[in-house]
Amino acid sequence: MHFNYGDGPLLMSIWIIGIIFALIFAFAWHQEKRRLINGIWFNISFYSLMTALGATILNLNNHILVLIFGIPFILIVFLIFFLFAIQSILLLWNAIIVWRRESHSLGNMLTLFLGIGVLLISFIDTVAGRFLPQPWFVFFSMVTDIVVGYLLFWFYNYMTVLVLYQFNRPKLNQKFVIVLGSGLINGGQVPPLLAQRIDRAITFYHKQLDKTGVAPTLILSGGQGGNESRPEGVAMREYALSQGIPADHAIAEDQSINTLQNMLFSKKLMPLENGHQPAAIFVTSNYHTLRAGMIARRAGLKADGIGSHTAKFFLPNAIIREYIAVFVRNKWAHALTVTSLLILAGLSVLLEYHVL
Repeated sequence: MHFNYGDGPLLMSIWIIGIIFALIFAFAWHQEKRRLINGIWFNISFYSLMTALGATILNLNNHILVLIFGIPFILIVFLIFFLFAIQSILLLWNAIIVWRRESHSLGNMLTLFLGIGVLLISFIDTVAGRFLPQPWFVFFSMVTDIVVGYLLFWFYNYMTVLVLYQFNRPKLNQKFVIVLGSGLINGGQVPPLLAQRIDRAITFYHKQLDKTGVAPTLILSGGQGGNESRPEGVAMREYALSQGIPADHAIAEDQSINTLQNMLFSKKLMPLENGHQPAAIFVTSNYHTLRAGMIARRAGLKADGIGSHTAKFFLPNAIIREYIAVFVRNKWAHALTVTSLLILAGLSVLLEYHVL
């Protein structure tokens, strides 16, 4: 059997499109890693190149190659559809785990709300089909599809950039490493999540020192909360010293109360070198790196981040929370786009049912 998925010029065009967008992504990524547009460039190039590769393999009519690449592809597609089909079960299962292990705060119940929402959408759609007149039901279905599809599109794009950002490997020439605080426990003790951030910074500290002989200075950043007996930066510095960091290589920034202030106040502690910012990176939890990087850019800080480990059961809630924060920051642009799409949907329904 001979496969033929398009003639030579068409296949070559797909390869060219993929390569062009791959070059655009590489340039954009090199210039600035913290932009969401990077996800769009990457996905266009990735799926174009995968389409071109698949078509090329099929046109070669080599059954061994088809099996080698085709079976994993089919399994991956099946897995994606399977996970999508049981997404509400997975979300609710995660919500139960978080409920048992973490505090019952709003931020820790996002997977619960999302899981219930997924179930309700199908139920509401069924009820609407029974009670609404046909034009209104069609419009209602289009509204649901547009809103859900829009949110999923940007979530997928956000996840793409977040995953890519985890591959950030800063050069071993840093003058400063900023460690972002996350709150103390029992009044003034460093909790495990925050300790992991400091440990990640210490690992980088020793790696650079071993490779270059020049150690960076750690800036432990965090102010004092209402239920804390001392500033977070002070407790973090004390922890770093207990792990062997020399006192003159650890500075406590003890005034900030949010990530933006972490960046702004830490920036003030870094003296300029020949009128330029010194080389610096920041450390936070892996799920927080991308949004923290965006905030660093707002603060005028030329620093990318590296992430510390986070418990897997905690990641879904944390990632959803980060996505909401990034999405809401551009809420008016998103609102305008969704409104425009809904107006077009309404007009199409009116035209279809000859109302206009």
